[in-house]
Amino acid sequence: MSAADQKDPDWLIRPLSFSDLPAILAIENMSYSTPWRESTFLSLMRRGDTDIIGLTVTGWLVGYAISWTVGDQAELGNLAVTPLERGKGIGARLINASLERVRERGASVCFLEVRVSNNGARLLYERLGFQSIGRRRDYYAKPREDAIVMRCDLI
Repeated sequence: MSAADQKDPDWLIRPLSFSDLPAILAIENMSYSTPWRESTFLSLMRRGDTDIIGLTVTGWLVGYAISWTVGDQAELGNLAVTPLERGKGIGARLINASLERVRERGASVCFLEVRVSNNGARLLYERLGFQSIGRRRDYYAKPREDAIVMRCDLI
């Protein structure tokens, strides 16, 4: 991470590991109506094309982002911040760090899906350079909802 990304000395962005899994699962379960299973995280942690990064505040994990890169394309597959820490710029820092990492892996474009109703996330993604390019019907469950597909050009 560059010095600009570490504005608060108590905030640290770092790669996450198997030992972080309990904290990741706690945040995941607080954040989503259909959270990913532990087996999904374990599988992603074993993959060589995946980056799982987290932001800690005074040593406590408060958010994470998961991305993977295949060839020149990447996907931001998951992003979550604990409810008490939302609105403090943590999501933006995690997205920027993820985009930096997938660029280093050779990606020229990054995609993501976001709930149609998640206006806050959509505005954040747009502010960070993502543009809406499509829609996936009934992508989400609980509640059933479409996803907006977004793209960010990295070069």
